[in-house]
Amino acid sequence: MYSDREIEILNLIQERQPCSSKEIHEGITAPVSYATVKRILSKLYGENFLYTEGKGKGTRYFISPSYELLREIDIDDYFSKEIDERKIKDRFNIRLLPEVLSKTSIFTNEESARLTSLQQEFQQNISQADESEYKRDLERLAIDLSWKSSQIEGNTYSLLETERLLKEKETASGKTKEEAIMLLNHKEALDFIILHPDYLTPLSVSKIEDIHSLLIKDLHINRNIRKRRVGITGTNYRPLDNEFQITEALSMMCDLINAKENIFEKALLILVLLSYIQPFTDGNKRTARIVSNAILINSKYCPLSFRTVDSIDYKKAMLVFYEQNNIFCFKNIFINQFEFAVKTYF
Repeated sequence: MYSDREIEILNLIQERQPCSSKEIHEGITAPVSYATVKRILSKLYGENFLYTEGKGKGTRYFISPSYELLREIDIDDYFSKEIDERKIKDRFNIRLLPEVLSKTSIFTNEESARLTSLQQEFQQNISQADESEYKRDLERLAIDLSWKSSQIEGNTYSLLETERLLKEKETASGKTKEEAIMLLNHKEALDFIILHPDYLTPLSVSKIEDIHSLLIKDLHINRNIRKRRVGITGTNYRPLDNEFQITEALSMMCDLINAKENIFEKALLILVLLSYIQPFTDGNKRTARIVSNAILINSKYCPLSFRTVDSIDYKKAMLVFYEQNNIFCFKNIFINQFEFAVKTYF
């Protein structure tokens, strides 16, 4: 959590920008040393909440366009308000991709260091494992991901039932045929990207459609870009409803992710943006999770199973992104699940 002093400084800059450090020091109400103000400014700058113009005594501070995207949100407090009480961005923000995300480093220096350290641990672990051990670990992760990704979408198979289905093709009693198909499709899509790790590099609309087609096979879901309006349960946010605008947004998303150098940013952005655009009538989040893992696997990064994510927490974090274009809550899920995967599977 950010301190009251840090929040006051951010609010002051937002109100009076541009501000010098001296003006900020003189403008805050609580007694605090100038050195402390400078330290807080340095921290907020390092976390991409501020940008500066000028040098030395001429340095002026501004609120970064990234602030809205990255600022901390208390998810429990946010959802203490009912759906119609929340002040939200209820339409697709066309400026988000070219004007904010293209110019923003999603992870702080501290977060980047944590992720890099975990990736190094993953590389060290797999370098000591033989090929059969690695394949066994990857198979276990694939089963967990198929289960959790399906559970997030309402599938009622347990993890043990999922394992029996995927390994022995044994369906669970009392479950629908569609639930089994959903799980089997997940495994087929994962097997495909493991066999063809570079298929989604570079990312393109047509290749995303191919992954979606694998995931919705035999589920009576329309393929390709949707041609009608969709609503999302639990929010008043309404995605684009024009097929050509949807295709354009997807193309912009692909260009953005292809231009990013940081693999973690690529993997996180596809998770939230593909869901935000909602290009398909169904299966958007499932497709996003598979494509995100394809990006990680192709770069020899540890893939994610999301096994310990609470389905409600996942959906709430996504709703915050839809309604506020804020990635804070979902970024925490991503980082925690990356750590879980490194520590658990490899």
